[in-house]
Formats: sequence, structure tokens, C-alpha cells
Amino acid sequence: MTTLPVFSDEEYSRAKTILAAKVASMMGRKLEEGDWSDVYCKAKGIPEQGWSNLNIDVNHEGLGVEFKMLRVARLNGRTIRSVCGTTRMHPSATRSIRIEDLDVPPDEAMSDVLTQYASLLEDRTVQVREQSSDDSADMRTGWVLWETNLREFLYFEERMLKPNPNDYYAIWNQTPARGARKSSKSLWIYEKNTKAKKYSVTTSAGIKIQPYFNVPAPDDPNLAFFRVQSEEYDEDTINLWVAAQTADQLSRRVGSLTKKAVSDAVAAASQNKLKSKASEIRDQDMAVAVPVSRMAFNLLISNWDAVNDEHLVQQLIQSLELGS
Repeated sequence: MTTLPVFSDEEYSRAKTILAAKVASMMGRKLEEGDWSDVYCKAKGIPEQGWSNLNIDVNHEGLGVEFKMLRVARLNGRTIRSVCGTTRMHPSATRSIRIEDLDVPPDEAMSDVLTQYASLLEDRTVQVREQSSDDSADMRTGWVLWETNLREFLYFEERMLKPNPNDYYAIWNQTPARGARKSSKSLWIYEKNTKAKKYSVTTSAGIKIQPYFNVPAPDDPNLAFFRVQSEEYDEDTINLWVAAQTADQLSRRVGSLTKKAVSDAVAAASQNKLKSKASEIRDQDMAVAVPVSRMAFNLLISNWDAVNDEHLVQQLIQSLELGS
């Protein structure tokens, strides 16, 4: 697997700030493809075309990117970078595939499936080329891995390649019925050269291709890592990422956003400990990193239950107002 360059330093910094603002406004809801598309396009200065399940996600001046999202669960306190160097399966590359006969030899079914998939990718390549001023089409798959609590994200791109059925072989896998679950049949597709499993094609509850992909090593220069919640800045400093409007409210309340001013405010507010639901904020493109000491951070998370940093700081402000 060869990763491709994605962000310049400036684009990466912009993407991180926009993603942090996005997470602040989401208040714990799950990440959707439209969320990442918004972050990506704004960071790279690409006109937003609106997310659609029917079209390629990014189609701009010869660049075509199809985003694939995967939530990484059960990290048990480990960083999301712990999945670097592993192989993962995406639950659905596409549902636009048909298998007419489940009783044909597996290689015959595989050839039909991969031919349909290659045709779909070619259609999208044509769409990108038609929108390009120089008839080019740089086709990519963008992999977005995100942590359940939306603290950490990984992103990388690789070349979108149309599979050649001659490079693969397949076997049918039958899963017997168990309890209330009915039996099911899947087509497992392997690369001839490496014997690596590359696709699983489900046939129950709708046919879909499930691709296997490799997460690059953590030192891959084209792998983007984002920490946009409770970010450790140094040994005694945690940055809380909040919406710009919330940071402004906190600054007016405590006098400044220095580490000492905010940490002292946390200590004072912990005497009141007003707990409240998160207030909805409008989606915006600017987030601010608010520094606190590690001791103040531990006070925050022990005194207030919150879905994210934004919610924590909202409750901090309300507790300060209560005590004034």
C-alpha cells in the first residue's frame, strides 16, 4: 500500500481547527460522512458540493476522493494510533452490486462482482474527468478512522484502483444458522500474489462489498493524526478545544485565557459544581484551545459529567456565574 500526500502544513492546521469546532458543535453525536467532507473541503479551499451517497464525495479540478469512514471501538484508553499497521475491514464499499446466482463457482461470482465494481469506479472517474479543466482524474480513496468519543482521528488517502479479476481468487463461505440468526453465504476474495483477504461480499440483507485495507504506520508522512479533545500539550498542560464563542464567554468571565487564569477559575468553580445539559451551539469553523493545568483538568472531569470539552467549559462558565 502506498499512501498519497494530502494536506500541506497550513491545510492540516486549518483542518484540525475546523474539525475541533465541528466536534464541539456535535455534542457527542456520531460522525457522519458529511461532517468530514465539510472539514476536508474547507481545509483545502474546495467548494462544498454537498454530500451524497450517489456521487463521489470530492470532485474538483481533476481530484476525485471517495471517503470511507470507520469507527474504532474498544480502544480501552489506548490512542487510536494503536491501530496503525493493522488490517481493518470497512462494512460497505458499495451496495450497487448484484449477484444473480449464488450457486455458481466462486471464481465466476467473483469475476462478475469485481467487474461490476470496476465499472462503478470507472463511471466515477469519468465524472471527475468531465469536471476537470485539463481532462485529468486523480482518483483516491480517503480513509477516516474515528474514535467513539471523537477525541482522536486518523486520515490517509491511497490510489483508487479498479480491481482486475485475474489478480484474485474466491471461495464461498457458509455460516450456519444459530439461534434466531439465519444461515448466510459470503464470497471471500483473496489476492493471488499475497493470499491476503481483500474483499468480503455479503449476500444476506442486501449484497455489499466489504473491503479490507491496511492502516499505515504511525510515522507515515502522509498519515494525518488529529487530537481535538483534551489534548496534552506538555507534561502539565491540557488544551480544551471549544467553540470560539464559548472561549470568548470564558475569557470575559475570568479575565483571560491564560493557563493560570482558567485553572484558578476551575478550582473556584468546583465549589459550586453546577451540572447542566449542553447548550446547542451553531456549527462554525473556528475552535480555540484553552489551556489548563493537569490538576485543573482532573478537577473538571471529576466534578462535571460532559460529552466533550465544549460541554465541560459551558458548565464551568455556568458554575462561575452561580458563584459570582
